[in-house]
Amino acid sequence: MLVPRRGLLASTPLLATERLEAEAARVLPRGVADWIAGGAGGEAALARNRAALEAATLTPRVLTGAGPADLRRRIGGIDLPHPIGIAPFGLHGLMHPDAEAATARGAGSALFIVPMVATLPLEAVAAAAPGAPRWMQIYLQADRGATRDLAARAKAAGHGALVVTLSAPVAAWRERDIANRFAPDPARGNGNDRPAYARPLQGGTDPAPTWRDIEALQREGMPIMLKGILHPDDAARAAGMGCGVIVSNHGGRQMESNPASFAALPRVAAAVRGRVPLLMDGGIRRGEDVVKALAAGADAVLVGRPAAWALASGGAEGVRDLLARLAAELSTAMRLLGVERLSAIDRRLLD
Repeated sequence: MLVPRRGLLASTPLLATERLEAEAARVLPRGVADWIAGGAGGEAALARNRAALEAATLTPRVLTGAGPADLRRRIGGIDLPHPIGIAPFGLHGLMHPDAEAATARGAGSALFIVPMVATLPLEAVAAAAPGAPRWMQIYLQADRGATRDLAARAKAAGHGALVVTLSAPVAAWRERDIANRFAPDPARGNGNDRPAYARPLQGGTDPAPTWRDIEALQREGMPIMLKGILHPDDAARAAGMGCGVIVSNHGGRQMESNPASFAALPRVAAAVRGRVPLLMDGGIRRGEDVVKALAAGADAVLVGRPAAWALASGGAEGVRDLLARLAAELSTAMRLLGVERLSAIDRRLLD
């Protein structure tokens, strides 16, 4: 049983992500910590995500008259306090006893994409933070009725969109998990289960989805975001269908030969042409990373591992502090770059 470490982050607020990872490793079993931190194969894509962001530089403008930064952003009909949300990652109960409810409370008015493979039912997560902006992650099911059922539940619970994760039709080769002989406890990930649902943890989702499945899901009447897009042709097709796009290589957890999300972002942005919401995840660790992603074409970014580490080490307070730190860093970076509004962040800032 994990013990909530309330006050850990309250006493040392706004910890950098490296510290968050170290604190999480102290309280988590080795297998769980490696499961969160690890990537596919030799973890080249995992490293590539950070390397791509670190290699990019930002060139400030001076004497622009820019005042305090305005971080507000409207995405998919939702007004958000800043362009930083929480990516879907599974089994929050492995990280904290309050599981996804703690993450939802910590996210507050920021965007939270609720995972399908969750410890708590999506309805309980919605009840933990009533009225907060939430989207619901879905893995397409071979049983189309099960997919429709999950979509209906999400709609009834007030989720604003469905996030269809496309980058994990089969389980990946993750060497840390193999070495640790680690398999996630199914009891910590069955919150949304019903008898008709196939378990993503057991490789039970549809291994061969097509664009027709997305067209069918659109008939459920909810906005759809497609997560896991890296190729501009796929992005153009998604945008042409009215689906939002999340540029993501699944945090480097599926294929180690994937390009970095940030490297793929400019070509995807050029294909989307502002027609639909465009988000990115993969490697975001600091506010300046957020600026770089926005300058390359994203409307917002998502954080996964940092949120998991914050949850493990500080519960809802940890998640809240993480988002506060990233937003504060983003505000500082904007002032130093000479921009006042997010709309002024564009490719001219990237060296």
